[in-house]
Amino acid sequence: MKPDLFQAPDYYQIDDLLSDEHKMVRDAARSWVKREVSPIIEEYAQRAEFPKQIIKGLADIGAFGPYIPQEYGGAGLDQISYGLIMQEIERGDSGVRSTASVQSSLVMYPIFKYGTEAQRKKYLPKLASGEFMGCFGLTEPDHGSNPGGMTTNFKEEGEYYVLNGAKLWISNAPFADLAVVWAKDASGRIHGLIVERGMEGFTTPETHNKWSLRASATGELIFDNVKVPKENLLPGKSGLGAPLGCLDSARFGIAWGAIGAAMDCYDTALRYAKERIQFDKPIGGTQLQQKKLAEMITEITKAQLLAWRLGVLRDQGKATSAQISMAKRNNVDMAIKIAREARQILGGMGITGEYSIMRHMMNLESVITYEGTHDIHLLITGMDITGLSAFS
Repeated sequence: MKPDLFQAPDYYQIDDLLSDEHKMVRDAARSWVKREVSPIIEEYAQRAEFPKQIIKGLADIGAFGPYIPQEYGGAGLDQISYGLIMQEIERGDSGVRSTASVQSSLVMYPIFKYGTEAQRKKYLPKLASGEFMGCFGLTEPDHGSNPGGMTTNFKEEGEYYVLNGAKLWISNAPFADLAVVWAKDASGRIHGLIVERGMEGFTTPETHNKWSLRASATGELIFDNVKVPKENLLPGKSGLGAPLGCLDSARFGIAWGAIGAAMDCYDTALRYAKERIQFDKPIGGTQLQQKKLAEMITEITKAQLLAWRLGVLRDQGKATSAQISMAKRNNVDMAIKIAREARQILGGMGITGEYSIMRHMMNLESVITYEGTHDIHLLITGMDITGLSAFS
């Protein structure tokens, strides 16, 4: 088993912009990833299995709802702390970060933001501790980039809502204890419902044969006349803006997380370039490899500054959805390009599980698509700067 020798790049001394608490939170997450994730993740990715034994550790480092108030089991941290935790976890693996960010931003966030006090007290502490794991049901087989076209629906029937429909590409679905599901009422208005495992007619078949996010559990949510108690409706917000508000939080975490994957690929490639001898000298001493490495650290530095500034704006309540879209698109695109360049520096060794690069590259092919594709986020920016929508 190879030791985790990762050293984080900080070319512009961005640590000087962080508080002592930020660095403490980040360093705790980094140490945990080195100790608990790095030694096992290649094996689990090869087996296409999520390592469930790390759930408690994720909870212990505050990865589940770090910005949720302490009275509901969260750590009460700020948005930059949340971003730094996601950065460190994705440095280990994008699939593990997906598990954490789904739990935080797509399950705990809507319950906290849109739920009743009874719902907060019932679910949030158990989600924060990892006793309950959740998932988020928005995407459907025929409605991905256009979630407003969803067909999943519910109707009133006595003390229950009867839910029918299906969701696809749902992280955590195979083992989730509950799902925050978005569905249309009889008038076509979108609402959030908390659906618990064990409710009759609710099943979560697992998605197999993935080449990406192999260490993350992905599945479907099937609702066949599921009776959901009326008290499980999230009353605080309805309409498409409700799930999109959750996605803002998740995309913010992705913007930070992608930096972690990029840093890991860069650090691996840099170390390899200084050690690999060809033509009687390290390949890092050649112009072409230095060009690759110099461009990598430049792009990582730009992404770090973009994410940090977005974190400041989020903490001030000033960040817009369009600004979050820009950071998600830019940083994931940056990371996947760095993964590809890093793989070339390692040559044939870059495709093996001895190094993390190929796993990161495959994972990022999903990250660049989920929670808003690269092209959709470009159009969000385009609409924001022109005032004209290209979506219809």
